[in-house]
Amino acid sequence: MFDTLSEMVDMLVQLEASISQLTAARTQLLETMRSWSDLSDRASGTSTGMSREVAFRSLRAEVSCALRVTERTAEDLFGEARMLVRDLPATMGALSAGRISYRHAQVMVDQAAGLSLSDRDTLERLAVPVAETSTPQSFAHRARRLREGLDPTTIEARTKAAVEDRHVVLVAGRDGMGELIVHAPMHQLLAVHSRATEHATRLQGPTEPRTLTQLRADAVVDALLNGTMEALGGRRIRPDVYLTVPVLSLLGESDIPATLDGYGPIPISLARELAADAPSFVRVLTHPETGATLSVGRTRYSPPADMKTAKRFEQPECGFPACDKPAEFCDLDHIHDWIKDGHTSLKNLAYLCPGHHDLKHATAWNYTRTDDGTLHWTSPAHRTYTEMPTRPATPEAPGFG
Repeated sequence: MFDTLSEMVDMLVQLEASISQLTAARTQLLETMRSWSDLSDRASGTSTGMSREVAFRSLRAEVSCALRVTERTAEDLFGEARMLVRDLPATMGALSAGRISYRHAQVMVDQAAGLSLSDRDTLERLAVPVAETSTPQSFAHRARRLREGLDPTTIEARTKAAVEDRHVVLVAGRDGMGELIVHAPMHQLLAVHSRATEHATRLQGPTEPRTLTQLRADAVVDALLNGTMEALGGRRIRPDVYLTVPVLSLLGESDIPATLDGYGPIPISLARELAADAPSFVRVLTHPETGATLSVGRTRYSPPADMKTAKRFEQPECGFPACDKPAEFCDLDHIHDWIKDGHTSLKNLAYLCPGHHDLKHATAWNYTRTDDGTLHWTSPAHRTYTEMPTRPATPEAPGFG
């Protein structure tokens, strides 16, 4: 049936596009059903707000039973359908054409909520092309940054309100396992994760049978149960959490949000607090219009520390498509190989996780970089995949990046 790997990949992509098209058809049908329910109630001659609500509850129960999902899930599907069909035509168009998945569409629904009509249109115009070349998780990060760039003035109030919703949820799993979900300010959770990772890394060794992931989990549980991470030898761990602060915002002359590495925009008031009081944060001031390109040419193979730091701010995750491994756990790769006269410069370096670094050198996978930071990968099947830059801002939305 298939003669080449490329043909099989083509078929896989076509099937995935068909799934997206089917979910788009389902979305359109759900909104049609809701409209039908509303119109039927209004045509009864005795329609009231309460009767329309009862009609929708009946419809929601019908869909819940028909699809074998909870009523909460059915209600979410109706809500997403309403926004996609009525308010996000470009997103709905991309889903109907099979260019994005339903998960991408859900991200757009989440990020577009609460925006004005003009900002919502701008978000769609700039974000949908990004969705077409990103994983849903990566797109969520980028869309969040773009949204904050469009509406930076409300981030203070929204963050303050969100903090009030912090909570802990215990979810039972199978085989005696479970998940403890802590919903708390992201800068605190990043610091906790970084601390656990550093502790886990210190415990690794030839006589330690546990993996890094297992050690990290054990460290967090030990800290919660016993109030300390054992085997630290009394040494305080100071995790690195990177914070980028636009200098004009720090001086109070701009309301462009700061950027918390691994998350995205945060209120400038919180950034000022972190930059002033938290010794475990790497404090970086950036000029909104100018920047410097670091290069040591061919004078040395290994990039200096300041170049590594600058690269991490430019590219906070692995540069391979669909990989979101944080840069702190990645290798710096020379895009144009050093052995083939490549230079050690920001433009010729990219963070790759160890697995994808090995893939580049051990297989036919290869990539190039354009001036805007976009990485273009070519696979053994002669297909091209694009990884768009995370950091650079666009003229229309200063917070995107």
